[in-house]
Amino acid sequence: MQKLSVITKSLGVFVVSLLLLATATVQAKPAPVPAPPQVAAESYLLIDFDSGKVLAEKNTDKQVEPASITKLMTAYVVYHELEAGRLSLDEKVTISEKAWRMGGSRMYLELGSQVAVEELLKGLIIQSGNDASVALAEHIAGSEEAFVNVMNQYAAKLGMTSTYYKNSTGWPDKQHLTTARDIAKLASAIIREFPEHYKRYSEKVYTYNNIKQYNRNKLLWRDKSVDGLKTGHTESAGYCLVSSAKRGDMRLISVVLGAKSEKARASVSQSLLNYGFRFYETHKLYAAGEILSHARVWKGDSENVALGLMQDLNVTIPRGTYKNLQALMDVDANLEAPIKKGQELGVVRITLNDIDLHRAPLVALNQVERGSLLQIAKDYVLQLFN
Repeated sequence: MQKLSVITKSLGVFVVSLLLLATATVQAKPAPVPAPPQVAAESYLLIDFDSGKVLAEKNTDKQVEPASITKLMTAYVVYHELEAGRLSLDEKVTISEKAWRMGGSRMYLELGSQVAVEELLKGLIIQSGNDASVALAEHIAGSEEAFVNVMNQYAAKLGMTSTYYKNSTGWPDKQHLTTARDIAKLASAIIREFPEHYKRYSEKVYTYNNIKQYNRNKLLWRDKSVDGLKTGHTESAGYCLVSSAKRGDMRLISVVLGAKSEKARASVSQSLLNYGFRFYETHKLYAAGEILSHARVWKGDSENVALGLMQDLNVTIPRGTYKNLQALMDVDANLEAPIKKGQELGVVRITLNDIDLHRAPLVALNQVERGSLLQIAKDYVLQLFN
């Protein structure tokens, strides 16, 4: 997919060009990319899941009430408890009076009943059950208040700097706030970290206690590429929807907050997703740990160090422009041992039509120890001539 060739070496820097070759099929001329649709919502954000590129946005950092979108974090905490072995899907939860009395959307739990964690997760995700949310919170942390403290800790770890939770359900509270950008971070984390649990978000129907309820995410019926995530609604928050869709190898995440109606939040989300898929494409250029090149190391027990990336490098670009991508690799020409694995030694710079598109740290993929006295002396002399 790529061809490596050294272009120049000057001022102590190697510049290596990785020419990204177009696919063998003939590509049509790139279509012009229009401005994103101006949709009716308080705030919204459309991003590519793999590259993180923002394709459309409005008021992305404005703090708003998230309503039941909150339950994404409630579920995220539950997933971590399951992964750590502190909770199991078949574990029974006793339904407290507080959980039983919860208003709003419910899965209609019975007071004092014993319900499996897996059942509660389905009620939380598919039916948006406030009673299920409180029941899980109390079971995991002893009280909903203590559980909310854990929610806020995870929000901090994910870099959700504008988010503060006051409850596990999204019940209206003027201090219970988040942003479209923070919600996108959380949705991405759920998809990336817990793919097995993510499958529940595409389930359309769930029956509990002989009561059949339907997933409120109408896009699950309208667009077969949509497989999540969560709806929300209160009078103060308006109608909200976090949706994700995958077409081919490309996944997009849309966050819509403060729409005027249930129909509007679905239409707005669909418009954003269609725009992203119609006008953009995402490519994985290099995999984490893939050797991109080797650099000369002086005074070491090895003369070369392998160079690569710590994370996959994905880019989202206008459709039809892949053949115009270039990657430039800048590396210090005077690298000296010792070099640790993972040490940053340069940068990979991706350009599109000679405009900077993305930068990623270039790191050592192996360790190079200090060489023998003879090797050090030899390289010292060679460096003088170089």
